[in-house]
Amino acid sequence: MKDLKSARILLVDDEERNVRLLEVLLRAEGYSTMSANNGLDALKIAAFAQPDLILLDIMMPGMDGFATVAELKANPLTQPVPVIMLTALDDRNSKLRALEAGAEEFLTKPIDRADLSVRVRNLLRLKEYGDFLTDHNRILESQVVERTAQLENAYRDTVFTLVRAAEHKDEETGHHVRRISYYCRALSEAMDLPADFHDAIFQASPMHDIGKIGIPDHVLLKPGSFNNDEWNIMRTHCALGASILASGTSPYTEMGAEIALNHHERWDGTGYPNGLKGEAIPLAARVMQICDVYDALRSRRPYKPSIDHEQSMSIIIEGDGRTQPSHFDPEVLSCFVAQAGRFAAIYDQHADA
Repeated sequence: MKDLKSARILLVDDEERNVRLLEVLLRAEGYSTMSANNGLDALKIAAFAQPDLILLDIMMPGMDGFATVAELKANPLTQPVPVIMLTALDDRNSKLRALEAGAEEFLTKPIDRADLSVRVRNLLRLKEYGDFLTDHNRILESQVVERTAQLENAYRDTVFTLVRAAEHKDEETGHHVRRISYYCRALSEAMDLPADFHDAIFQASPMHDIGKIGIPDHVLLKPGSFNNDEWNIMRTHCALGASILASGTSPYTEMGAEIALNHHERWDGTGYPNGLKGEAIPLAARVMQICDVYDALRSRRPYKPSIDHEQSMSIIIEGDGRTQPSHFDPEVLSCFVAQAGRFAAIYDQHADA
């Protein structure tokens, strides 16, 4: 805490002799002073100079002390500064009005030196403690922000660890999940979804296929079509992924589990694993689904060659027997089509090596 003697005090009175008297008394105590002879100047000086205490006369022409203290307390810059009202009025109503206007204390003229000294010292101490608490709270808030950032980084590390595990399992998946993050964020922004949704889906969407860690290599890496048994095994990656992420408590792993379970559901109810239909499918999964389909079409897989942007868009918009526009949320599909150029750019920027 700072030395009280370094405090700066603003004196506000329209009578110069009163200001001079207060200056002599306060400087004798070691304080520094500044002055104003009207309410409007006092407001300007207080906002600019940030004094530690204000001594304010009530009876002034124009803006009186009651109006001035009310303005001081209405301004966040000057609200914390304590005010002592100075008045020749000795009636109880004026004193109550001064306190109601926001003044912390009042003194009756003629000023008693000892009374002035005690009131000034006490209010400066209160101001000092108030400043200390404000600074302490600011430090605590900063620490909370820092700790929150550390936790978010820890969540992201968890996500990336899981994703890297999937990359080791299936190398093509590594490039795929990098692009998925950008697709999903671009599409959620185009849909004007909340900013926290953009961040969450950017972090969560790479975990959509984390369940493939549990799929045997002879199925996952098969360079051809699956038979019925293999297809049934492959479909279990949705539930496996959700199970892996289910114990997570961060918003990323919670959304990741939701996406992992539902990203193969279809708007018309023909998807898997639960045959959900329409808005019963979580929004994040509906956004993820069309991004996943686009990237799957464009990417080389052990069982298929890559397809260019124009042909991939045509398949999604018009259908090809396997993929149909009815599979997608119409609103999501509309935004996706409008963002086709962004999707192409993202694919080119993060293309497979």
